[in-house]
Amino acid sequence: MKTIISAIDFSDCSINALEHAISIAKKSKSNLLMLWVNNPNTTKTILSSDLSDDLLEEVEHQFTRLINKYGSEFKDTRLDYMIREGRVYKEIVNQATESDAWLIVAGTHGSSGFEEFWIGSNANRIVTAAPCPVITIRAGININRELTRIVAPMDSSMETRQKIPYVCDLAQMFGAEVHLLPLYTTTVEDVRGTIMSYTKQAAKYLKERNVNYVITEMESENISTSTIEYAAKVDANLIAIMTEQEKSAANLWLGPYAQQTVHHSPIPVLSVHPKEMLISMGY
Repeated sequence: MKTIISAIDFSDCSINALEHAISIAKKSKSNLLMLWVNNPNTTKTILSSDLSDDLLEEVEHQFTRLINKYGSEFKDTRLDYMIREGRVYKEIVNQATESDAWLIVAGTHGSSGFEEFWIGSNANRIVTAAPCPVITIRAGININRELTRIVAPMDSSMETRQKIPYVCDLAQMFGAEVHLLPLYTTTVEDVRGTIMSYTKQAAKYLKERNVNYVITEMESENISTSTIEYAAKVDANLIAIMTEQEKSAANLWLGPYAQQTVHHSPIPVLSVHPKEMLISMGY
């Protein structure tokens, strides 16, 4: 059975991310594992409930409340939880590896009684170090959780096409329309031709799988800004990007455009790691 991990700190932002994860879990027939990480060095013990003086007991109480609230939505799959201890991003990555998760869903900001552990670079580290794609959702996002339009910006890098199979899978699950967005940051014809060539390959992949798509070409000074503005214009509810930099133990930072998109997009962002070869697309 496939598994999705939802990183939880019980803040409003992480609960919103959990509800998005539930929608995807139901469509993909995946188990959903809620994960809270206790970092003894930084976790706060100011709790909204006085049911228990013990932090872990309170966390278990909070998880039980969530399971009682959302568990009935899972018919042939399971909603469960896990508590780990250590550095937040490392334990989320470790759990995703152990569970062979195909997706992580996380809020990018937390402000709960436990720990503000999504602030700053932790979101970058989770996205960069994760063994699978990650959907990040900023605080204050109130958007339809049923995917209707997915925006996929296309650039001149060979890796730009590698997000398309994930986009295609999600589009098929929800019956969503994919907006391929070739972005031109230069007047050099060879580069522009490469971008359109990759876009046409992506379109062919989607067409063969009966996914509706549109292509909109745009001149751009900043890929992240153009993508976000276009997604808002078409009322999209997911942006799919590459992390721009390959995953490595020494590199726990996103590329500049990916980082801007994750931190500034008012729309959930799906981040996919580059790979050497994507056999399923024949590259």
